Amino acid sequence: MTDSEEQVSVAWDAPTERPEGSSGSVVIIGGGPAGLTAAYELGKLNPALKVTVLEGSNQVGGIARTEEYKGYRFDIGGHRFFTKVKEVDDLWHEVCGEEFLLRPRMSRIYYRSKFYDYPLRPFNALRTIGAYETVRIALSYVKWQVRPHPIEENFEQWVMNRFGGRLFQHFFRTYTEKVWGIPCAEIRADWAEQRIKNLSLKKAVLSAFTAKNDSTSLIEEFRYPRLGPGMMWEMFRDRIVERGQTVRMNSEVVRILNDGKKVSAVEVRENGKAHPSTCVVEGSEFISSMPLRDLVRAMDPSAPESVKKAAEHLKYRDFLIVVLILDHADPFADNWIYVHSPEQRVGRIQNFRAWSPDLVPEPGKSSIGMEYFCDTGSELWDSDDAHLIALATKELEELGLARPGSVVDGTVIRQEKAYPVYDRDYRAALAEIRAWIEGFENLQVVGRNGMHRYNNQDHSMLTAMLAARNILGESHDLWDVNVERSYHEEFQVGGQRGEPAKAERQ
Repeated sequence: MTDSEEQVSVAWDAPTERPEGSSGSVVIIGGGPAGLTAAYELGKLNPALKVTVLEGSNQVGGIARTEEYKGYRFDIGGHRFFTKVKEVDDLWHEVCGEEFLLRPRMSRIYYRSKFYDYPLRPFNALRTIGAYETVRIALSYVKWQVRPHPIEENFEQWVMNRFGGRLFQHFFRTYTEKVWGIPCAEIRADWAEQRIKNLSLKKAVLSAFTAKNDSTSLIEEFRYPRLGPGMMWEMFRDRIVERGQTVRMNSEVVRILNDGKKVSAVEVRENGKAHPSTCVVEGSEFISSMPLRDLVRAMDPSAPESVKKAAEHLKYRDFLIVVLILDHADPFADNWIYVHSPEQRVGRIQNFRAWSPDLVPEPGKSSIGMEYFCDTGSELWDSDDAHLIALATKELEELGLARPGSVVDGTVIRQEKAYPVYDRDYRAALAEIRAWIEGFENLQVVGRNGMHRYNNQDHSMLTAMLAARNILGESHDLWDVNVERSYHEEFQVGGQRGEPAKAERQ
């Protein structure tokens, strides 16, 4: 245990007999990338400010944490560190330093018993899919360029207008429906706008020939902490604690006390002990990265009925990862493989040594992550670990990625609320909740689940950095932070809500 971990533990283990907090203190709900970035930014810009981070689990990092099993460390979601937001990139390097590795990217798609390079390499695709099908894909692309869907309300329409119907059927529909568990026609186009906005077939082909691109989906190398993404967030936590701020683990926020205009305190359940107890933490400003639905449910007094109903329309996709230990090293070179074939239930496969050699403690073995997308309470989710390890082993062998009998051990991690769902109901529900939250004078929401927006780490961090600066007197509309805008414009500070901000350099 590090010194900073001891400080965190001692800070929480100290008995609490009365409400804590004072005027001028900031309470941050959630110790993921967004919550920790907000705390770090506040401590950096105003060291005298009292900041308390409340994390419900025993690990920081949220879905970007690093899990460990018998010395094997693994990334539960495959977290690349890549951004065009200079301030975010600077922050990563400032905290992680020499532990921040530059890693080559190799990934493929498995479909119809064949592997395809991804990003697209035309000659590989032509050789793999065949000349006849390539011509059909090209003709389909031309057709949808000439006569596109007149509206783009859902994911299917959005993709077909940019890639054609044939390519959509081959490389988008099966995998997307495996991930989300609903038809592509029920997924809002907003998801594509946020995740793959500047990607098209034309751009992908040009990128393959020129090796130049501006899409995060096509980058050829990325940064990665030596011991996994959780290493970054553990280092953020340590820096925060070293500055005298507080990070409380096993501290689940169960009630948010408010008068309809301001939040005054949160009630925290201590989960780390045999008999959970609660305490109250007061503050003058609050930043929340907890799931938006849970935030609404926790309000006391309750949110208006219309807001509570809207919150119940917000849905999340869960997933689990089965980590398999193999008795030989480097079964394949990819960082990850997307499995589009419906015959296998696995959606994505991680090869952890390819992310960082130090994730695997034994040079003669390998660690493979089999990711399954599902819902809490489903048959897959409720399966026992032995069954899931057997399923993952069978599918890894079916794909030809491991020889029979090479799996010698395994473990399972389940992750609730991994991805906010962009279904037919989410947009209206989110608008209702957002309007209500904006009525609070001292509550801001940040991050992926905090805003119910499927964003990357850098986007989550950017919303958190701006939320911190709002507390210190600036005025930024966090909902106006757009992934693509943040990639192509300078980080902006100092503006008014709803207005362009003046670019400043620190």
